[in-house]
Amino acid sequence: MTPALADANNGNWQTARRWAAMLSGDYAVRLCRQWPDGGAAPDVLLALHARRSAASVAAWAQAHATRPLLLALTGTDLYRDIAHDAEAQHSLALATRLLVLQDQALLAVPGRWRDKVRVVLQSCSARQPLAKTAQRLRVVVVGHLRDEKAPQTVWAAAGLLSPDEGIAMDHLGAALDADLGHQAEATQAACPHYRWLGAQPHEAARRRIQRAHLLLHPSRLEGGAHVVMEAVQSGTPVLASRVDGNVGMLGADYGGYFAPDDAEALVALLRRCRREQVAGAPGWLDTLAAQCQRRAPLFEPAAERAALRGVVADALAAGPAAPHSQEKPC
Repeated sequence: MTPALADANNGNWQTARRWAAMLSGDYAVRLCRQWPDGGAAPDVLLALHARRSAASVAAWAQAHATRPLLLALTGTDLYRDIAHDAEAQHSLALATRLLVLQDQALLAVPGRWRDKVRVVLQSCSARQPLAKTAQRLRVVVVGHLRDEKAPQTVWAAAGLLSPDEGIAMDHLGAALDADLGHQAEATQAACPHYRWLGAQPHEAARRRIQRAHLLLHPSRLEGGAHVVMEAVQSGTPVLASRVDGNVGMLGADYGGYFAPDDAEALVALLRRCRREQVAGAPGWLDTLAAQCQRRAPLFEPAAERAALRGVVADALAAGPAAPHSQEKPC
């Protein structure tokens, strides 16, 4: 069950779609926006998003107290909602298992629920890089315009760069906040080296990642971004904010981090990459690419499929569970 279906065209939908495909060979799977959905009750409910799915999670626990309830936690769950939102906290209390998308996420789950946590790293198909121009450093940003994704850092960086520096920034994503859309348009008008391309089909976004020299991912909070592992699986290095969701995917020793919201630090990294590109000698960008390549096996579809099926099979094999805890958060 996922509150984000195909019309959302976001990471949550991509996770739901992919998990449904991975489980459908062994189980009868249906995707729905909420539960109950009018169909027969399944043997297990796998819900995405603690806060947005809270009503469905509570309804399932009430109607099927001894059936497994698996809850996948998003970035806004982990790094915002479960700290203060009573409904999100209640969802954690009711769940049989908590699924997280990167290994740093465990640290954000309150201690009394950590024994429920299972890590399922996301995956995508590997692709070869596409031809890259030497005339400029091509940077792509992929993410709908919303505060959590910190598009303001991208715009501030564009403002610090001049058009003749040879750094071109393409920004993909719908304006989920109208004011952020206006800011993107204003930046595009003022900075010819920045383009806001709006919402793009998933395949088009992947091809732009393959063609870019760098993926820029400046989020303030992140559960485990699809676009990061898509870049890694395309041979495209990443510049990312040092937040747990990015560190959990790229590793603590990855060299391409900058502090969240620090546009000046980001610009310094971009200029370093451009200088080395102009010089034509192997450098730091190649080091980042090699670090990403070492992480790539973690994001293979077979690994994600095995982890996900293992969690579901374990929950079902355990037999009738104790009734879901009805404890209310303090």
